[in-house]
Amino acid sequence: MLTSGGDARIAYGAIDRQNKYHCSPTPEPDVLAYGSSTASTVTPGGFTAAERLRLRLLRAARVESPPFTYARELARIRTELLGLCELSEHSGVEVIFAASGTDIHLIAAQLVSEIKAPVLLTVMIEATETGSGVPAAVAGRHFSDCTALGIKVAAGTALFGSNAIEIAAIASRTANGSPRAAALIDADVEALVASAASAGRRILLNLVDVSKTGMIVPSLACALELRRRFPASVDVLVDGCQFRLAPSTVRAYLQHGFWIALTGSKFVGGPAFSGALLLPEAAAQRLGTRHLPPGFSSYSVRADWPTRLTARKSLPDVENYGLLLRWEAALAELRGFRSLPNAAITSFLENFAENVRRRLTSDPIFQLLPVPNLDRRPLANLNSWDSTQTIFPFVLFHPPNAERHGAPLSCEETARVYKLLGTEIIDFGNFDLSAEMRAIATLRCQLGQPVQCGTFRDFPVSALRLCASMRLIVDAVSPYGRGAKTVIGEALLALDKAALLATSIGQLDSM
Repeated sequence: MLTSGGDARIAYGAIDRQNKYHCSPTPEPDVLAYGSSTASTVTPGGFTAAERLRLRLLRAARVESPPFTYARELARIRTELLGLCELSEHSGVEVIFAASGTDIHLIAAQLVSEIKAPVLLTVMIEATETGSGVPAAVAGRHFSDCTALGIKVAAGTALFGSNAIEIAAIASRTANGSPRAAALIDADVEALVASAASAGRRILLNLVDVSKTGMIVPSLACALELRRRFPASVDVLVDGCQFRLAPSTVRAYLQHGFWIALTGSKFVGGPAFSGALLLPEAAAQRLGTRHLPPGFSSYSVRADWPTRLTARKSLPDVENYGLLLRWEAALAELRGFRSLPNAAITSFLENFAENVRRRLTSDPIFQLLPVPNLDRRPLANLNSWDSTQTIFPFVLFHPPNAERHGAPLSCEETARVYKLLGTEIIDFGNFDLSAEMRAIATLRCQLGQPVQCGTFRDFPVSALRLCASMRLIVDAVSPYGRGAKTVIGEALLALDKAALLATSIGQLDSM
C-alpha cells in the first residue's frame, strides 16, 4: 500500500525491491541514510505508524464506505500537519494534499492560470535544482507515463488539450558549478516578471527554498519586492519540498501571501510520495470558486482538497490509501522532531556541518560545491535551525596517482559510484585493502542522487549530496537516540566509501 497512489517513480523492482530513488518500501535500518535530498526509505517507526493506520482502515471498512473513512483520516492528518507547523486551525491556511511535489506544481500552476486571461508565465530555476518533472507539470503536461491514480498517459502531452502556460527557466549556477551572483539571478527574474505584468499577464514565481544543492533562489528580497510591485499579477509558490523549514519560516511565508509546497519524504524522512500545498487565507478565498480542468480526476481525489474550495466537487470521491499511509508515516517522524529544542537542533547541525566540510575539503578526491548562506532576513527576523546548511553537494575526482588525476568523474562514473554506495561489496578485485577499508566497502550507504552541476573541459559533471535529515537529528539529539558522535561518524563513513569507490573507478565495471 505504501507504493500505491503515485506515478511510475514510486514502483519498486521485483528483484532489488527499490524504486527509482533506490529506496525500499520496507525499513532498512542497516543502511547509512544520508540521501534525504532525494527521497527516504521508511523508518521502522514510520512503518509501524502506517501499519497501525492500515489496521484501523480494515476495521472501519466493516461499518463505513472507504471514501468516507479516507476523508475523515485525511482531515485528521491535515489538522495535525497544521499543528506541527504551528499553524492554528483558525489561521485560515488551507492544505491540498497530492502524491508528490511534482503534482503540487501541477496543481499550483492550474490554480493560478485563468482561462480567459493571457497565457500564464511561470518563472523558475532550472530543473536540475528542482525536479526533472517540474517544467512539464507547471506547463500543464503529463510528467510521467502514469498518473497518481494509476491512469496510463503519454508523458509530455498536455493534460487539458492545450498548452496555455509559458515557462521561463533561470540558471542558478555557472558553467563551472559555482553559484551565480544573486544580483544577476534577481535581475533576470525581475525583467521577466515586469515585462509579463506590463502585458497584463499573470505570473507564477517559483521560489526554491531549498534547492537540490541547498540554495534559496531567487532571493527573498527579490520575491517580496515583485509581490509588492505587482500584487494583482504575481503569485509566489515557495518550493519547500525539501521541508528544511522551521515553523517560524513557514508562518512568515504564509503571512506574506506566499504559497508553500511541502513533502514528507525528504528531510522529514517519510516514504517517497507525500505532497502538500499550503494556501494562505487570502489565496484560499480568491480560489474558493475556481474550477479544475477535467484532467485532474486522474491526479487528485475529492478529500485531498479542503471543503471550502469548489474545485474539489469535480474530483472523484474515492480513496488514495497509499498517500494517506505515507503521510501517517511522515507525521510520526515530524512529531518526534518537533519535540526537540531549537537550540539543540542548531548545535548539532553546526557540529555536523563542521565535520562534513572538514572531510570534504581535506581530501583531493572531493570538491565541495559552494552553497550560499541561507539568508531569510528579508522575510522576517528569524533565528532558527533552518539557517544552517543541511545539504552538502560535492564532486568526485580521480586520485592524484591515477591516469586522469585532476579530472572529475564523469556523470556516468558518478552514477556508478552512487549505485554501488548502496551495495555491500565483498570482492574488491586486485585492490590490496586494509581490514578497515574492506569493512567500509561492505557498508550500505545512501547519498542524494547525482545532479548535474556544470562542465569540465566541455564534459558535464554531476554532484552527489550528503544530507542531514529529521530522523538523523532525532537520533543525535534525543535522549533515546544514539548520539551526535555516532550520527556524524556514520556520515564520514559514507564519505569514506564514496572516496574508496572513486579511487577504484577502473575496477567498478567488473562489480
